[in-house]
Amino acid sequence: MKLRIQSINFVASSQLESYINKKVSKLEKFFDQLQTVDVYLKVVKPETAENKEAEIKISIPNIDFFASKTCNTFEEAVDLSVDALEKQIRKYKEKATKG
Repeated sequence: MKLRIQSINFVASSQLESYINKKVSKLEKFFDQLQTVDVYLKVVKPETAENKEAEIKISIPNIDFFASKTCNTFEEAVDLSVDALEKQIRKYKEKATKG
């Protein structure tokens, strides 16, 4: 799995990057064919409280999964995005096995 983290208009701390790596790597136990994972972090509307947005795109053979969440912290946004992706992967695998 190839992980790319892009922080837009700010520099992500190594602590945040290792947190993202840890969370995203958990998805591999649900689907072992993850090719690339792109994580985009950005601050939207700096004057509001919930302004940390995390977008995660996962590419596997023949399909992409995508989730985007905006929260108070990047960690929370990543957590919720990973949860959403986990559901998408499970749903995809259920359909594939029933198919």
